[in-house]
Amino acid sequence: MLVDLGDVAGLLAAAAFLLLVLFLAVPLVKLGSAIDEVRITVRNISNETTPLISEVTTTVSQANEQLVKVDAITTNVATTTTNVSALTALFAATLGSPIIRVAAFTYGVRQAVSGARTGRRAARAAR
Repeated sequence: MLVDLGDVAGLLAAAAFLLLVLFLAVPLVKLGSAIDEVRITVRNISNETTPLISEVTTTVSQANEQLVKVDAITTNVATTTTNVSALTALFAATLGSPIIRVAAFTYGVRQAVSGARTGRRAARAAR
């Protein structure tokens, strides 16, 4: 059996190709492990996110129900404010002016009585 130069070159090429395959196999195995970890992580996130989304949906629904109630309360408060404003204007128009006149009259009477007392005291002091 004679081994010529072409057989040796073919054997060396096959050995080099085997080394190349072994050299590339290690990163491919590590990449496969990394992809498996990513798949497991995505599955866990999906399993944890689904109940969370359900809870958020429930919370938003309850918040919307409360906002409807707050809207009704706000409408009632606006109506009450309008009614109080109208009542205040009515009170000021009907009773405000006479009460102001009575208050001014009593103030004037008090000032007159006070002035008369001061005048009598001054007259007594002058005697």
